[in-house]
Amino acid sequence: MNRVALLRRGVALEGVTVGYNTLEGIIAIAAGLAAGSVALTGFGIDSVIEVTSGALLWWRLRAELGSAPLGPTVERRAARGAGFLLLALGVYIVADSARLLLTGRRPEASPVGIALTALSLIVMPFLARAKLGVAASLGSRALRADAHETIVCAWLSATTLLGLGLNAALG
Repeated sequence: MNRVALLRRGVALEGVTVGYNTLEGIIAIAAGLAAGSVALTGFGIDSVIEVTSGALLWWRLRAELGSAPLGPTVERRAARGAGFLLLALGVYIVADSARLLLTGRRPEASPVGIALTALSLIVMPFLARAKLGVAASLGSRALRADAHETIVCAWLSATTLLGLGLNAALG
């Protein structure tokens, strides 16, 4: 496969990443807030971080195709934005966990959250594997790093699914 075809495949993979994680984030945050689940809401916020990373990489790959300019300022801002989102996620998890601990309130079971994290546990490894293949063919460290972030998302799906399942089964 020639470089242009590989770049187009990378752009398509990042488009799927952004689209899927946008839906995943909206559903997870809504379901997490409805169930009072810090884990599910945090999972949704992580999806926002994944969207930011995917959008940045989508833009980079398109720039190499000559379709859109990408300067160091944009990359720096995106990195700061992703860093801020990670910090906000950490603050949210600590604050809401403390609130739940102090009030003794327990999250409700979330069938929507269980289904969503189970689906993500299927989708993310396939997406990561495809990204790693394109990254290797292109010699792209940025795409490889994004693929690893997708792998982390798969692990987060697994741990969140486990927590939601245990909460549903054991209260």
